[in-house]
Amino acid sequence: MLIGMVGKPSTGKSTFFKAATLAEVEIASYPFTTIKPNHGVGYVKVDCIDKEFNTQCMPNHGFCINHKRFVPVDLMDVAGLVPGASEGKGLGNQFLDDLRQADVFIHIVDTSGTTDENGKPAENYDVSKDILFLEEELDKWFLGILLKVWKSFARKAELEESNFSLAVANQFSGLKVKEEHVKSALFKLNLSSRPSTWNEKELLRFASELRKQSKPMIIAANKIDTSQGKDNYEKLKKKFPDRIMIPCSADSELALREAAKHSLIDYVAGERSFKAGNKVNEKQKHALEKIKKSVLDEFEDGTGVQEILNYAVFNLLKYIAIFPAGAHKLSDSKGKILPDCFLLPPGSTALDFAYFLHTDFGKNFIRAIDARTKKILGRDYKLKQRDALEIVTGR
Repeated sequence: MLIGMVGKPSTGKSTFFKAATLAEVEIASYPFTTIKPNHGVGYVKVDCIDKEFNTQCMPNHGFCINHKRFVPVDLMDVAGLVPGASEGKGLGNQFLDDLRQADVFIHIVDTSGTTDENGKPAENYDVSKDILFLEEELDKWFLGILLKVWKSFARKAELEESNFSLAVANQFSGLKVKEEHVKSALFKLNLSSRPSTWNEKELLRFASELRKQSKPMIIAANKIDTSQGKDNYEKLKKKFPDRIMIPCSADSELALREAAKHSLIDYVAGERSFKAGNKVNEKQKHALEKIKKSVLDEFEDGTGVQEILNYAVFNLLKYIAIFPAGAHKLSDSKGKILPDCFLLPPGSTALDFAYFLHTDFGKNFIRAIDARTKKILGRDYKLKQRDALEIVTGR
């Protein structure tokens, strides 16, 4: 799973990226074989199951604070996109191409209204333009990829009377398009049953819907604590009632995480409070109080950064956090208690989980056991959020 961060220049995208990837505690390195310069590790937060077993987990990856488990996810930050990016303006082509592998987008929008569409200083800029132009560029990007092969591809699919949705998914698998995405797009648009007859306007509608289905997006209404931030956010909500939008202050989140990392405060990402320690000087105390008053006390999602990551993974992608846990023993062979928590796609079964852990576990699967209830579960058992399972194999 890859979360792609998009937006025009100077929206606070880099700040959001840094805040999202900065852990409040020292942790072990995450096992990606290669991390590109524009890639990083962020964390989604789930209630750890260790509290239910009256113990303290010992994570192999990520970390746990006050029984809140932070599970690693891969984040990608691309350079700012500007109008015309799909036609090669700015660094558009290069960075749009990087977004092919993203599963979900976080669109960072500057609600302060102090930067124009190119990220240059402005006054009272209409921030709704940023949402419209970026979505238009993404749609044109999808359309451009489709147009390269569409006529011959569509005719061939019709002549062969093949499964059109599957054929599209296979043709555009490089964009992570799946059969169900195509089916959903076709159902919603009610286009002609002969795709080869679609005109460019219809194909653009298809490209747009396919983009929405295959790469859902959440808007991070950033700089919400600026003088015009809240007002512009309210305007955006009225103008785009169908968009998923969460108010955000990446600057505040980064400041809190930095303070926590240096033991100045006790803070758990996503919470609406923190506890200042004795090391905080007057200047720092004033800055922290400002964050508390203008952000944490003002918005139900705190700074918004953690909520946005969680929403992208658990609500848009509908991933499930699963704990490998023995029915009678919570520790692994090295004595580490509940060392792992994994994220699996929606619809995953106990057998899928076994294969996820190891191919041999899947091949030799006998049953799964619920660590809480000790109930035996079959291979077709559909996993639920925060399940704790032991996989029993034939060898």
